[in-house]
Amino acid sequence: MNIYLLTHSRELLRKTNTGKLVKSVLGKQCSIFEWQRKLPNPELLQHIANESVALLYPHEDSSPLGEQEASFDAYILIDATWQEAQKMVNHSPYLHDLPKVSLTPNTPSIYKLRRNQKETGLCTAECAIELLKLHQQTTKAKRIDDNLREFIQQNSY
Repeated sequence: MNIYLLTHSRELLRKTNTGKLVKSVLGKQCSIFEWQRKLPNPELLQHIANESVALLYPHEDSSPLGEQEASFDAYILIDATWQEAQKMVNHSPYLHDLPKVSLTPNTPSIYKLRRNQKETGLCTAECAIELLKLHQQTTKAKRIDDNLREFIQQNSY
């Protein structure tokens, strides 16, 4: 199972970005693609064409992802603020026809480093943790979780 982070250009510069934690643990199992409004990344398009890829995005059309449905080869996670993520999805036609899945975590997000968070939303690292757990990759999930907790502690004011 691979994770593709479709990352807003501003997110790459943010101190509070958690996508880098995912990449640091997963290595080649995670790819970061900078989102361009007018020019989709050709490598990401190739993955979409050649693999069973789902868009992890909480939306009215999303299906809750459970262990029995965790059969995709890869997941695209939008790595951005909630407002940016919505615009990115709306302006990316290549994402519109992908299966959309959502998570139903048992615990609320521990990520409180940004304002205007969705109450039921998870940060990028928390999404990756949940996906890894669903795919029985608990050691990697724990490593990201440990790194996220340390990251939050270091960046809390």
